[in-house]
Amino acid sequence: MELKKNPKANVGRNSSLYFAVGLNVMLLLTYIGLEHKTYEKDNITADVLMLDEQFDEDIPITTINIPPPPPPAQKPIITELITIVEDVEDVEETVVKSTEIGQDDIIDDREIGIEEVEVVEVEEDIEVPFSVIEKVPTFPGCKGTNAQLRKCFEEKMQAHLLKNFKYPQAAAELNIQGRVFVFFIIDRTGRITKIKSRGPNPLLEAEAQRIMSLLPKMEPGKQRDRTVSVPYSIPINFKLQI
Repeated sequence: MELKKNPKANVGRNSSLYFAVGLNVMLLLTYIGLEHKTYEKDNITADVLMLDEQFDEDIPITTINIPPPPPPAQKPIITELITIVEDVEDVEETVVKSTEIGQDDIIDDREIGIEEVEVVEVEEDIEVPFSVIEKVPTFPGCKGTNAQLRKCFEEKMQAHLLKNFKYPQAAAELNIQGRVFVFFIIDRTGRITKIKSRGPNPLLEAEAQRIMSLLPKMEPGKQRDRTVSVPYSIPINFKLQI
């Protein structure tokens, strides 16, 4: 014979709910037990102080005797003694004459000599570039028009470089090469002055200046029929032949 159970009479169907509720209740009781505090109560007596009368204490007034400040020191009075001296000697007054000339004064006729002053004309040293000068400096041996003189000047300059060129031994041993720009001025007397150079090494610069210092004296350039200084620059290539 099978036993039939009523599903409503099943006690274990809500066991998880009951467990959760019971756990929360126990946690609440535990928290209350841990956090509950008790205090000792002592007998507190409250007394009331009644002031029937208020006494005012009189503070006596004290006076401080401060001595008065000393009087200011009086400045001594200086009295001047005036002594009357009788004049014994007569003093002559010196009359100062005015140096100004009035209308009534006569001016003496004087001959004033003026020395002759020599006027020295200082010629201004003018520099005119080689490319725009009217008459270029003439290299010894060059003749012809200004264009021919310019061409001859350049040819003579190249010939001078080839003739006097010498590669510095120290620069050759160190394999120093490069281009040196040489600048100089052909002054009003035709001489080469103010030689400057700029290059990759002082050895090459010194050699370039030496070559330009060997240039001969030239006929100076002219601008408007006046001798002028002419600046000129030329590059020199220093290259070793392998």
